[in-house]
Amino acid sequence: MKQLARYRGRRVFVTGHTGFKGSWLCEMLLLAGAEVHGYALNPPTKPSLFRQLKLAQRMSTHTIGDIRDRAKLATAIKIASPDFIFHLAAQPLVRESYRHPVETFDINTMGTIHLMEVLRTISHDRKAFGPEDHHVCSTVCITTDKCYENDDSGKAFKESDPLGGSDPYSASKGACEIAIASYRRSFFANPNSPVRIASARAGNVIGGGDWAKDRIVPDAMRAFLSGNELVVRNRHSTRPWQHVLEPLTGYLLLGLALQDDASYAEAFNFGPDANTVRTVNDLVKQLKTSFPNARVLDKTEPNAPQEAKLLTLDSSKAYLRLGWMPQWGFSKTVRRTAEWYKTVAGGQSARSVTDAQINEFLK
Repeated sequence: MKQLARYRGRRVFVTGHTGFKGSWLCEMLLLAGAEVHGYALNPPTKPSLFRQLKLAQRMSTHTIGDIRDRAKLATAIKIASPDFIFHLAAQPLVRESYRHPVETFDINTMGTIHLMEVLRTISHDRKAFGPEDHHVCSTVCITTDKCYENDDSGKAFKESDPLGGSDPYSASKGACEIAIASYRRSFFANPNSPVRIASARAGNVIGGGDWAKDRIVPDAMRAFLSGNELVVRNRHSTRPWQHVLEPLTGYLLLGLALQDDASYAEAFNFGPDANTVRTVNDLVKQLKTSFPNARVLDKTEPNAPQEAKLLTLDSSKAYLRLGWMPQWGFSKTVRRTAEWYKTVAGGQSARSVTDAQINEFLK
């Protein structure tokens, strides 16, 4: 994808860079020749893709800090003097949000507000974003497809649909979107503002190197690679599965568009094609084709915490305005995901496997 060559030599600040999506994004940026700066807590899992890729040694700066520590965050951004900011720092798990709702709202909603406030405070000093005249800092805040008020009707949500969320995670992201829009309209509406802010909403991403708990793919890979039985809950729930590289490419295209045109400072969906909207059961069956001897136990939990059963996105806006569209179908997405885990478990370096998949995807 030729457009991503524009990141060569540019300064990019990534919050949440030690997480699953953040690690893939940093690897993409490093391959593109960008100067990558990161701000996050320590990697949240063991193992972690961040450590497997040895990103700490390869990035320009690697700052361990809480997104709610506004003073430390401001210092890190000033040091990076970024052309682009990608905000991924979050508490990303629905079931975890039931266990720790206050922390989820604090990190997801207030953490994003702290970033917005840092940008508001330092936006008056153009040198904070580099010495160039009329320099623009493109900021893409990543939320989720779960930010919509979902009645399980199966409709494909557009960016203009009402925001909401029954569970604390979804509600925190809906609130996050409202806060982003408020700051954008209140403080960064001027087309000549040095800060331009967009938000991005993606589906259920999967891919190699995700080791989080309570996610179906990491749970399956841990079970299948160790010869244990996978316990599946909510097997009839439908999700818009997509490879992690799909939305990340959309985020990168959106960041470039913001550099060129302030009218892109809006919300964008980055969801998969309709044929990749499948049940959890479909996903497990596809994963099993790479692990023929895997054992699965259906253990649906009737009293499990509420999660949306049907969820799809309308991504026509990203297609029409950014030229973005999904590249890999459901089978290939799941196959490449399983291949990553099997190949790395077989002794190949995570970096070589990750880079090979990035290069294949971008071609």
